[in-house]
Amino acid sequence: MALTQPASAPSAGHEGILRRQSLREPSARTYARSLPIVPVRARGLTIEGADGRRYLDCLSGAGALALGHNHPVVLEAVRKVIDSGAPLHAPDLATPVKDAFTTELYATLPREFADDARIRFCGPAGADAVAAAIELVRAATGRDGLFAFTGAFTGAHRGTTAGAPEALGGATGGRITRLPFPQSYRCPFGVGGERGAELGARWTESLLDDPGSGVPAPAGMIVEPVQGEGGVFPAPDLWMRRIRKITEARSIPLVADEVWTGVGRTGAFWAVEHSGVVPDVMVLSKAIGGSLPLAVIVYRSALDGRRPDTGPGACRGNQLAMAAGAATLAFVRENGLAARAAALGDRMLGRLRELAAAHPRVGEVRGRGLMIGVELVDPDATAADAPTPPPAPELALAVRQECLERGLIIELGGRHSAVVRLLPPLTLTDEQAVAVLDRFADALEAAERTQRTTRRPEAPR
Repeated sequence: MALTQPASAPSAGHEGILRRQSLREPSARTYARSLPIVPVRARGLTIEGADGRRYLDCLSGAGALALGHNHPVVLEAVRKVIDSGAPLHAPDLATPVKDAFTTELYATLPREFADDARIRFCGPAGADAVAAAIELVRAATGRDGLFAFTGAFTGAHRGTTAGAPEALGGATGGRITRLPFPQSYRCPFGVGGERGAELGARWTESLLDDPGSGVPAPAGMIVEPVQGEGGVFPAPDLWMRRIRKITEARSIPLVADEVWTGVGRTGAFWAVEHSGVVPDVMVLSKAIGGSLPLAVIVYRSALDGRRPDTGPGACRGNQLAMAAGAATLAFVRENGLAARAAALGDRMLGRLRELAAAHPRVGEVRGRGLMIGVELVDPDATAADAPTPPPAPELALAVRQECLERGLIIELGGRHSAVVRLLPPLTLTDEQAVAVLDRFADALEAAERTQRTTRRPEAPR
């Protein structure tokens, strides 16, 4: 009976479901710990919970929902496959659904890249695709190591996922070398801007060209055009072009991780297009499946090996994900949603920066398109010789909770999880954007007010 109870009325099942989840699932669960919601309906930006509350969802399935929840074109594509009697699972086999997805994907890629590219279906997560990309460049170059960047998260960048350590090391002892990622607010060289980015590029060159550096030439270099979990740091375009020249001159495959940034999220269909860089490998997941699990790598044909694909194979033939993905890619492309994300994102960033000017606990507002980060800091704890205030994770947690109480779903990331991340769907309207920012501003004010009250010293007796 609980399944038929109207979601508009508070349901006794809401608390029961959450209680059973806490008993049955591990304490390591992430989103469920910070978002005690039982979704029963969803459409676009909006989620409706079993308790009758409605939320504006700026997590978007951790970036997987380019069109928001249950977009009509996605639902229609899925229904069409189901009604046709086509197989729902066909690993590696050529199917009309797979062919349509691949054709649409290639139509969105940078032309120079697409004209000479192969695609490998991995599955089902971005970490699987990262591991496949590393396996590919290691086999193609005969080298083991990998260059990645501080703050990188996805898959093998940090070597924290199940398949990544084996891909990075395994029996051959490959290793990962982390390079400084350019950022102005907390520049590792203390200078920021173009100068900081230039020093980072020189550091990379020095490691590669100095025989005494102790770092051999890697199998490849992997970079996020905008770091996601690392705190929403867009890579400067000039730096991206410089890194491309460095790798190209030394025959080091450049792997662009577009798991978070792809399908229009940053204001270009693929984030590498902002800089004009053409990588050797692109790692794609999240939004390319139209809300369903799907991951691929696309790479230059020169890297293609003769041996059959290896790695996880049982879950890389999801026909529903390919159909949903093709519909999503086409809708974003045909409706200019990348350009829309660029324009709306600029307006949102502008308003957030106005908000930051009145709130000293907002250290920096940054992002690209509809991939937005707001770093919260503690100016009262700033050391005399520190260029920037320290992160404020407690304030960030309070802001997230205040947002939830106001019906706004956000997530945290970055150093000490002190960066509020906004990832609304590309279908976000102007009115919805205003509502999101209004709720966030109100939540920030409430969290700051509470923190000021708790920190206020007691009056002398």
